[in-house]
Amino acid sequence: MRYNRNIILSEIGQAGQNKISDAKVLVIGAGGLGCPVLQYLTAAGIGTIGIIDFDVVEISNLQRQVLFGTSSLGKNKAIAAKQRLEDLNNDISIIAYAEKLTHKNAINLFNQYDIIIDGTDNFATRYLSNDACLITNKPLVFGAIYKFEGQVSVFNYNDGPSYRCLFPNPPKKDAVPNCSEIGVLGVLPGIIGCMQANEVLKIILNLGDVLSGKLLCYNAQKSTTSILKISRNEKSINSVLNDKEDFHKKDTGFNCGFDMDEVSIKSILSKENIQFIDVREIHEKPKVENLEVTYLPLSQLENNLDSIDLKKEKYLFCQSGIRSKKAVSLLKALDIENCFSLKEGALEINKDLSGFKNLTGLNNKQNHER
Repeated sequence: MRYNRNIILSEIGQAGQNKISDAKVLVIGAGGLGCPVLQYLTAAGIGTIGIIDFDVVEISNLQRQVLFGTSSLGKNKAIAAKQRLEDLNNDISIIAYAEKLTHKNAINLFNQYDIIIDGTDNFATRYLSNDACLITNKPLVFGAIYKFEGQVSVFNYNDGPSYRCLFPNPPKKDAVPNCSEIGVLGVLPGIIGCMQANEVLKIILNLGDVLSGKLLCYNAQKSTTSILKISRNEKSINSVLNDKEDFHKKDTGFNCGFDMDEVSIKSILSKENIQFIDVREIHEKPKVENLEVTYLPLSQLENNLDSIDLKKEKYLFCQSGIRSKKAVSLLKALDIENCFSLKEGALEINKDLSGFKNLTGLNNKQNHER
């Protein structure tokens, strides 16, 4: 009865529903795109759904990330999505990975699934996902949004083109802002995410024309769509496959197009005379524990330069590393030196610091006395 409306479609039937139930799908990102994708694939009865996301739910997400509510604030998105989806359909297997997708874990993870869905919002992870799909020979269902416009395509399907065939090179540093900086119409990721879910079902059922070799462009203001053709570029694809043995050694951010100094929190634990600066908005969580932190939101940075200690090395962080890189770039443009962006976001920093007690800048009474 749960899948009756699927089964009574002559194009699907019981055999088609069995294919859906046998399918294994991994969704990268439980954000604006990932939420509608997950919601409809869960309802459709995909047998195994994986969700990978290291981020936490913030109040600004609720405008478009429809799986979450106020009770989800501060929770990891993958775990919060799993809890909601299990209530929607408790007959399927839902696996949450509360971690970041990297070159070290991507291949092993992708090998466990039939189809990979890109619900990310940054170019580094898009190129990473594309390359891992090429190496593991998995189709990649792509979606992207920008203000009032969205794009959908299917890469690496039946020897079709890849993401690198469409975009061979990542954009230059800071060339494309994300939705936290320019905004996005709340319903747009819902529309694009549903289109992605539709492509997944078409692939599983071998139904209709899959968007392979095509880029569907949607304009929410005009309610128009257009389709661009994409050709397979053997050179771009072979460049990835020829380097697959060293894939796990690469830096996840190597394709971002950023050229500024970026360091890991673990590499500076023994340092002294440093200042940690959180460039997220004041309301964003989780807060970083065990460190003395100066709060300077990126949106107010230029107006609060007097809070920056020019005599110290400055290590900036945010939720994922995007804003901290931009903040470093801004400070260097103002001739403020010794600024670095931490690779890790706040959630990862807390994890990395959990095993350390005697840290530079430790925020407790004993440290202040010392």
